[in-house]
Amino acid sequence: MRSAPSPEAREAARAAARWLTLMESDGAAFDSAALQRWRDSSAHHEAAWQKALRLRQRFAGVPASLGMATLDRPALARREVLKRALGVAALVPTAWLLGRELPLETWRADLHTATGEQRRWSLVDGSVLQLNTDSAVDLDLKARRLVLVRGEMALKLAGSTPLSVQSPYGLVTISGGEVCVYLGERDCRVSVVSGSAQLHPLRGPLLGLEAGQQVNFQASGAGPVRAFDVAQLGWRDGVLVAQDQPLGHFLRELDRYRPGVLRWDESLESLRVTGSFRLDNTDRILALLAASLPLDVHMRTRYWVTLTLRKNIA
Repeated sequence: MRSAPSPEAREAARAAARWLTLMESDGAAFDSAALQRWRDSSAHHEAAWQKALRLRQRFAGVPASLGMATLDRPALARREVLKRALGVAALVPTAWLLGRELPLETWRADLHTATGEQRRWSLVDGSVLQLNTDSAVDLDLKARRLVLVRGEMALKLAGSTPLSVQSPYGLVTISGGEVCVYLGERDCRVSVVSGSAQLHPLRGPLLGLEAGQQVNFQASGAGPVRAFDVAQLGWRDGVLVAQDQPLGHFLRELDRYRPGVLRWDESLESLRVTGSFRLDNTDRILALLAASLPLDVHMRTRYWVTLTLRKNIA
């Protein structure tokens, strides 16, 4: 049986797929030096890139029958068919790579969202489920259980019958109110907006949580319980909120809502950002940052964006 890839390998596979797509689409504008720096920064990165190149080579050839079928078409039609064929040739290895390295359960999940998408569902008992960007959940309502496969969810319980959220690190049982659960690469974060919840790690003692409390937990147990600002959960209203936040932290959060590659100079990390930003237009968020902070946005395509420190103009 093929063993499950590590979180580092899955993340490297996603990045390699993005680099491959950008290389095929951008041509001469492709930043090969940036790709090389990414490859050199981690053995996982280099291994994922080599796999991507092998797949690209495997799928590179356009079938001869397709090429022959275009010979008797007008020139414009021939160009359009070949353009589509080459596009498919570029996308097939990317999709195959992601399918191999990302958990199959993500694609089979009962409910899911794409990158940058938030959705809301009413469950049969009247409870309301919201999924944040790039998230997936399986439903087992007969057992009063949801399985968080990927990403982030908010659940507002209807009535007093408990409902549980299963994660790879343990079970969260909601007794009432609203709870948000975020599944990271190495742990899970539970935030109790209202009501109460009980945390059952795979190992370690049971932990009760009340409204306004938040905790991160792994299979071995929970970390310290802490208070949190409900504004951190602004995604439920389609808003990303920052209060005197380091720009690097803000951009890493924003990157979750954008397809493609978002990069920035290290010199921007320590700048501070404050504001409420609508998530339905992340290009506008970047424009607002450029208007209020000393940075420039370089957008080769919507899927390739670099932020640099603005140089002083004498």
